[in-house]
Amino acid sequence: MNATLHWRCLRAVIVREGLRFVHQRERFFAALVRPLVWLAIFAVGFRAVLGLSIIPPYETYILYEDYVTPGLVAMIQLFNGMQSSLSMVYDREMGSMKTLLVSPLPRWYLLVCKLLAGVLVSIAQVYVFLAIAWFWGVQPPELGYLAVLPALVLSGLMLGALGLLLSSFIRQLENFAGVMNFVIFPMFFASSALYPLWRIREGSPTLAWIAGINPFTQAVELIRFALYLQFNGTAFLAVTACLALFLGGAILAYDPGRGFWARRGGPAEQG
Repeated sequence: MNATLHWRCLRAVIVREGLRFVHQRERFFAALVRPLVWLAIFAVGFRAVLGLSIIPPYETYILYEDYVTPGLVAMIQLFNGMQSSLSMVYDREMGSMKTLLVSPLPRWYLLVCKLLAGVLVSIAQVYVFLAIAWFWGVQPPELGYLAVLPALVLSGLMLGALGLLLSSFIRQLENFAGVMNFVIFPMFFASSALYPLWRIREGSPTLAWIAGINPFTQAVELIRFALYLQFNGTAFLAVTACLALFLGGAILAYDPGRGFWARRGGPAEQG
């Protein structure tokens, strides 16, 4: 019975997130427009001015479009993780979060269900983007589309957990957009998503060091290597550690007895 209850909860949260995504078609197109603009417009210009050496996991020279695609995949997951967390702030502000929290299931399980639902949505968006990129000439090994799935799950969980953690600090819906921009753009641009780390190091060793410890860089490299049938152990360990850190912080934050809101008298106590 307990296992049945857990499964019903997981299924209900996933279905709810899926229906919300289906009914918000602009969210689907917006998730594709950003990476496609980079792929179709910026990549053309960067191809002419940015030289790429042969670096793992690539065994030959590649076009800039091939290099930037894993970074754009991770960007989709980053934006989706923040959008999913935005819905947490909305539900909490509108009061619908209370309906979920009266469940007899522990709060950590409810948060994990919400996180998994968001990851499934992001993976669907990623594969649509990869299909479009294939017609654009970005064609990794066919098995890479399957091999990258575990990397997408792990990176999606990590980025979604970061969004959950951030949402625990946001009291009002209108404040979340500013926080999203403050987090998303530094993480994206100070990473290996758009340029190799060796290229960044030539311009600024300090920025290269920041990009090297950026969790988003590790997610990008995990996806990049998996898409080309290779395993990056360092990126895997880094993403796993960040997932444990962010998810643990989010679970603590949403606990009304121990979390951050308990000391502030915020929404966790109200929920």
